[in-house]
Amino acid sequence: MEKKIILEEVLLKKSQQKRKMSPANYKKRLFVLTKNSLSYYEYSKEKRGRKKGSIEIEKIRCVEMVNVEESTPPARQYPFQIVYKDGLLYVYAPDEERRNKWLAALHREIKENTNLLSKYHKRFFTNGRFLCCNQTCKAAPGCTTWEKCNVVFCFYLPSLRCFSLYQLLYQKVLHIPYCLDMSSQQKVSVFAVLSKKGTVKHYHVHKTPENKYYLTENQCFESISKLIHYHQHNSAGMVPRLRHVVSTQINKVPATASLGNGIWELKREEIVPLRELGNGQFGAVHLGKWKGQYDVAVKMIKEGVMSEHEFIEEAQTMMKLNHPKLVRLYGVCSKLYPIYLVMEYMPNGSLLSYLHIHGKELQPLQLLEICYDVCDAMAFLESCQLIHRDLAARNCLVDSNLTVKLSNFGMTRFVLDDLYVSSLGTKFPVKWSAPEVFHFTKFSSKSDVWAFGILMWEVFTLGKQPYELYDNMQVIEKVSQGYRLYRPQLVSDITYQIMYNCWHELPEKRPAFHQLLSFFEVLREDCRP
Repeated sequence: MEKKIILEEVLLKKSQQKRKMSPANYKKRLFVLTKNSLSYYEYSKEKRGRKKGSIEIEKIRCVEMVNVEESTPPARQYPFQIVYKDGLLYVYAPDEERRNKWLAALHREIKENTNLLSKYHKRFFTNGRFLCCNQTCKAAPGCTTWEKCNVVFCFYLPSLRCFSLYQLLYQKVLHIPYCLDMSSQQKVSVFAVLSKKGTVKHYHVHKTPENKYYLTENQCFESISKLIHYHQHNSAGMVPRLRHVVSTQINKVPATASLGNGIWELKREEIVPLRELGNGQFGAVHLGKWKGQYDVAVKMIKEGVMSEHEFIEEAQTMMKLNHPKLVRLYGVCSKLYPIYLVMEYMPNGSLLSYLHIHGKELQPLQLLEICYDVCDAMAFLESCQLIHRDLAARNCLVDSNLTVKLSNFGMTRFVLDDLYVSSLGTKFPVKWSAPEVFHFTKFSSKSDVWAFGILMWEVFTLGKQPYELYDNMQVIEKVSQGYRLYRPQLVSDITYQIMYNCWHELPEKRPAFHQLLSFFEVLREDCRP
């Protein structure tokens, strides 16, 4: 028996070009949308013909408009895309009203899907690449945030008189199949915002006879805060994991804030350093206040430790990099020494120190999520054709809700001290470097992939020093002879295989970051309880 039809209309379909350089063609197809599927059929003489294809609704990951290409004929002025588990489909509506109707209907049907994308490609995949970001893999992660995918969680715990607001950005849309009893004095309220509308779902925080808290019986915690900490990294079969805090605190720098009168040069008197947070290869890092109100991290670059003028020339480029997994550079104070780099403040410090202090509290899935966060940032840099050159746990930072962000991208080449100078006289962190960096000082996105494999090893060893028994010259010799780091105890065979693939002797044999990101997405799903 045929399911009830929601929408049915003849639309123009673009060929899916399964071969990268195959020519595009466009055919009229009868599209039929039901609760279960989006199907399309041959259509002639006002009759439905043979079915040409069908996409299950639950496999759809994104539905959005596509920017029109130049010199597009009138019949193809209103395109939209359906991104699904196994592919990508471009469809053209006859006018703006009809396109909006299809988009609205499809959004209603997919809103319960648990695998929606955080980002999409706003331009077409044509001649073997996306026109928006030049990525050449059709399954490459999107380059534009999909606003329809924003979800907000509110946890309200009346007995503790605390209120926390979590935003699930760049993650999945909420799927809650039922609402638990709301009569308890102690409950969790989950508020899901889908576009401009939202619904409230409530979950009991149950207690065991041993006074431990749980949402699902197989995951018990000594406190509410530990329960929330766990669900920041694990869905545990109930909701997608909690990701980003939507802060209402006054000390968070607004995303739209302009810190200085110029585009990037800030007023030194408006930046007040407070306490020292630590020392890095560039100098001391302080917690600071901007205009006495907002928390920022202030890196103080001492005279003589880096090539300041070369760095300042590139600071503007670095400031334009905006991604949720990159630490923001707000601006510089470059007219006096020490030079200030004014950065986003990350209260949990470096990933390396976080692993040393809290590593034993983390589950393997949480460690996998850390690697995913870093890979997400690196895939973005890769799409911008930028190289990090110093990817390591020490150069990643952890924010207040345990999201890991990438820092110090591209800065190693400005260092003048000998911290990263090998016995060969070149500037690079030897134990994180690929063979082509040892031998030819050749940096690329593929040498970053090698370093990412080392970072994964750091994460799964909870912050151990790689090649801890060898000095730099021994590492160069052993790696050149084919030696690779051992499999950490917390790493599964398949995850270690991904790590090991990053260490292929030939750069062209190493996976790209967008491919690694796809591997991680599959692994995350397989590992969820």
